[in-house]
Amino acid sequence: MLQLKINGKTVAVDADPSTPMLWVLRDNLGMTGTKFGCGVAACGACTVHFNGSAVRSCQLPVSAAAGGEIVTIEAAEADPVGRAVQQAWIRNDVVQCGYCQSGQIMSAIGLLKANRKPTDSDIDAAMTGNLCRCGTYGRIRAAIKDAAKTLAA
Repeated sequence: MLQLKINGKTVAVDADPSTPMLWVLRDNLGMTGTKFGCGVAACGACTVHFNGSAVRSCQLPVSAAAGGEIVTIEAAEADPVGRAVQQAWIRNDVVQCGYCQSGQIMSAIGLLKANRKPTDSDIDAAMTGNLCRCGTYGRIRAAIKDAAKTLAA
């Protein structure tokens, strides 16, 4: 049994230590906001925060997460930065199909926690590896800038 801290709560999980965190979240804990996209950390759909950094949960073994802190999209609204990003996403009508958006939002939150005044190149660097099949990249950038302005006010 592994002890994990997820979204501020300690949970016990019975899983093989090599199981990717993505599957523990989805299958063991029923937290389906984190999406499976590629399984090789190339698309970003499975992005969560691990000890404050945006990581791809499809490549994070659950054993490596024990003793650390995982934050998922389910807890984003409880955080002021997460709430600002989600509201900016709505205002800027970012979502088209929506499949990649939880990963996009988690990466954007990570960026704005580290840098409240990101440039276009900062945004591009932070969002590299988050793929959107619908091509909403312009709206994603606008929403990140919008959230940054909200946080600065």
